[in-house]
Amino acid sequence: MSARIFSPAKTAMQSGKAKTGHWVLEFDPALPRRIDPLMGYTSSRDMKSQIRLTFGTKEEAIAYAEKHGIDYRVQEPKETARRQISYADNFRYDRRTPWTH
Repeated sequence: MSARIFSPAKTAMQSGKAKTGHWVLEFDPALPRRIDPLMGYTSSRDMKSQIRLTFGTKEEAIAYAEKHGIDYRVQEPKETARRQISYADNFRYDRRTPWTH
């Protein structure tokens, strides 16, 4: 039984960083998923794949995993590189590519 601890990234529909400051402990699948031949549904007999524990900090998640004897790996979040974009740059005369309609 192993798990991964990570901080979820913002979704593509978010412009801000709301709902991204927490840490999640998620169990790795022990059994592969299988496809039902009649209906085509994807199912699994692994009940731990449905468990998703949320913690306020990374240290709380690690302490929980160590207390319960769960092997874990921590995935650090990637820092986003923010670009400063000016609206006026769209109309500069020395653009690399000419601006045309």
